[in-house]
Amino acid sequence: MFKRIVRAVEVVALLLAGVFVVLLFANEPGSKEGDPGAAASPGQTLPVIVDPAALFAQHCSGCHGDEGQGGFGPRLAGGAVKTSYPNEADQVKFVTDGFGPMPAFGERLSEAEIEAVVAYTREEL
Repeated sequence: MFKRIVRAVEVVALLLAGVFVVLLFANEPGSKEGDPGAAASPGQTLPVIVDPAALFAQHCSGCHGDEGQGGFGPRLAGGAVKTSYPNEADQVKFVTDGFGPMPAFGERLSEAEIEAVVAYTREEL
């Protein structure tokens, strides 16, 4: 009886892991109905709206904490990031290229998104 319960829990855990992976990849940014980019006609360029707080929450908070207080990654809040990177361009390069445990975001985020997140960590946290 105990083996059946353990087996059932294993199957449920495996199914949940599979659903998580599918949802993780299905939630890629793209154009959706109602998205300003979806309404652009060929040759027309619409401004890209960047929400740095949302980008930070999605890509950075897992390591640096919801409020930049630190965790797996170092503290960013309270001016800590400005102490580590007095030159903003150096921080942009670090976020773009990554180093050590810091992943490179240059292929995941646009230049404008990286600059917005960097500015957010320097001014808002």
